[in-house]
Amino acid sequence: MSTSEHIKEIDRVLGGAATGRDAVVLESWKRCVEVHGLDPTRPNPAHIVTATKLREHREQSERLIAIARSGLKTLFRQVVGQKYVLLLADQKGVTVDYFGDPSCESALRDAGLYLGSDWSEDIAGTCGVGSCIVTGEAMTIHQTDHFDVTHTPLSCTVAPIFDTNGLLSAVLDISLLRSPQPKVSQSLALQLVKASARRIELANLMAMMRSEWVLRFSHMPELLDVDPEAAVALDGSGNILGMTNGAARILGRATGIDWRHGEMFIGQPLSSFFELTIDDLPNVTRAKPTEERVIYLRDGSALFGHAICPQRSANALISARSGLPAPLQALSGDDPEMRLLERKAAKLASGAMPILIRGETGVGKERLARAIHATRNKGKPFVPVNCAAIPEALMEAELFGSTGTHGPTRHGLIETANGGMLFLDEIGDMPSSVQSRLLRFLSEGEVQPLGSHMPLKLNIKVISTSHRDIEQMVSEGRFRQDLFFRLAATTLAIPPLRERRDFDWLLDQLLRQRTVALPDVYRFTTAARMELKHRTWPGNIRELINTIDVAVALSATEVIELEDLPAPALSVMPVGNATENDSNLSKLETVLKICGWNISRAARRLGVNRSTVHRRMKRLGIQRPD
Repeated sequence: MSTSEHIKEIDRVLGGAATGRDAVVLESWKRCVEVHGLDPTRPNPAHIVTATKLREHREQSERLIAIARSGLKTLFRQVVGQKYVLLLADQKGVTVDYFGDPSCESALRDAGLYLGSDWSEDIAGTCGVGSCIVTGEAMTIHQTDHFDVTHTPLSCTVAPIFDTNGLLSAVLDISLLRSPQPKVSQSLALQLVKASARRIELANLMAMMRSEWVLRFSHMPELLDVDPEAAVALDGSGNILGMTNGAARILGRATGIDWRHGEMFIGQPLSSFFELTIDDLPNVTRAKPTEERVIYLRDGSALFGHAICPQRSANALISARSGLPAPLQALSGDDPEMRLLERKAAKLASGAMPILIRGETGVGKERLARAIHATRNKGKPFVPVNCAAIPEALMEAELFGSTGTHGPTRHGLIETANGGMLFLDEIGDMPSSVQSRLLRFLSEGEVQPLGSHMPLKLNIKVISTSHRDIEQMVSEGRFRQDLFFRLAATTLAIPPLRERRDFDWLLDQLLRQRTVALPDVYRFTTAARMELKHRTWPGNIRELINTIDVAVALSATEVIELEDLPAPALSVMPVGNATENDSNLSKLETVLKICGWNISRAARRLGVNRSTVHRRMKRLGIQRPD
C-alpha cells in the first residue's frame, strides 16, 4: 500500500466510528505517515542509543530518576510475577531507567524494552511513550495499535510525569513482550501506572517545595492524607509556585483554563481558584479531622484539603515557641494570631512600659496579664483591680489608701503592688474623678505614703484591659485622652473565640482542667464537638468553661453527647448598639483607606491577621472600591 493509500485509509477510519483511544492511535498513525515519513509495512528494529548518548540523557534526568526510583521499585514488585517490564523514559523518549527480568534480557533488548531505547514517535512510530509525549495523556498502545510491525507483539501502558511548572518531563511505561489478551486486559495496568506517576509528581513537588506551603487535595477524605489526588505549592503571599498535573486538571476544569498551559497557573493567587487564601491554610492542617477540611473551588465544587506548612516556618515556629516562657506558651495551640501575640507579650514583659489588653468580654485578658506577670520576677505581687466592681465613692481610697478618718488607716492597692504588677481590669469603667490622680501617678511613678511627708518611688508594671471602645470614649469626653496614651503605650489584642483556629486544642485543654479531679477521662463525641465549634460564643472562653461544666454534670458517662450540651447562653450574637457599630465601621474604613486598601498593610497597622481584617470587613459590610 502506498503512502497516499495509507493516508486515505486512515482518513476513512477517522471519519467513521473511531472514538476515544482509537482516535488517538489513528491520529498518531497519520502523523507518522504525513509528518515523519514512516512506512508501517517496513520493519524498523528497536533503536538503542549509544552509551555516550545514554549517559547524557541519564545525567539530565538524574534528579528525576532518584525521586522516581523508590516508586518504580514498588510498582515493579506489584507486577513482576506477570512478566511486565518497567521503563522510565525522559521527555525525548529515551529510556533512562529500567526494571525487567534478567533472564529475558536479550529478548527485551531486541524489542526495545531496555535501557537506552528510543521510543520517540519519529523513530518508533505510534507507540506508548511517543504518543504519551505528544498528547500528555495516559493510554495503552496494544499490539496492532503500534505503527511498526516490529512492535505489534507488545502491549505498552503509559502515563505522563509532569514537572512542577506543568511541563512534561518523563513517561512511565509498563510493557509486556507478548500479550494474548485483548486490550481491556490492561485496565489494571493503566490504573497502576497512573497512580505511580501521580505519586512521583507529588514526591517531586514535596522535595522541591520544602520551604513553601503545600496544599494537597482529594475528592475522597479517606485518601487525603495518604494518597491525595493533587497538590499545589504556594509562596508566602499565596501565589502558586508549582503543582502536580492532577492539580492543573482540577483547576482547569473549575476555571475553563486548558490544563496543558501550565504557565497560566504559575504565579496566580490561590484565591483565583479556591475560596480561601494563604491565611486560611492553618484551618486545613492535620490538626483538624479530615472530614472537616472541606475546601471549595470557585465553581462551587467541594474537595477535601490538607495543608502542610513550610519546613522553615515550622522550624522557626518551634524555635520561637521554645524560647517563650512557659506561661505564655500555655495560652494557645496552633492559632497564628495568638502565637504572634505571645511573642509580642514576651518582648514587652520585662520592661516598665504600660500595656493595654483589648478584647471582648471573656476572651482571657486577665489570664494573659497573669501570664506576663509570671514571666517576670517570681514572688512579686499581682494586684488586680476590677474598675467596674468598685463603687465610685470607694475607688480612690482603694487605689491610693485611706487616712483613717472613718476607720483604720489602709495602704492603697497601688502601693501594695510595688515591685510587681497592677492589673486594672475594665479601665473604661474607672470614674472620671479618679482618672486625674491615676494619670499623675503614671506620670511621676510615685505616691504619697500614709503618715509620711516624703513621696515614695514605686516600681510597678501596669496592665489595663477593656472590652469597650476606649477611643470612642475619648472622643466623647468620657475618658481622659492623656490617661489613655499613658495606659496604651502598647496594645495587645486577643481575638474572640469564634475567630481562633485552635478551638479543638482549647476545648481539650479546658476539658482536662475542669475534670482533673474526677475519676473518669472525659471526651466529646464528634457531633458534640462540631456543635460547639459552630457556636458564636459571645461570652468567649468564660462561656465555653461554663458550657463544659454543665455538659460534664449532665453527661451520664465519660462520653459527652450532643444532648448533654446546654443551649447557648445567647441565641444570637450581640452586635452592640448602632454607635459602636458605626464607630467600628468608620475606624476600619479609615485604616483601609490610609493603607490604600492593602489588606496586609492594614492588618499590620491594626496588629491582627489578614484573615481577621477580611472577617471584619464582611461582618461590617465593607467592600473594596473598584
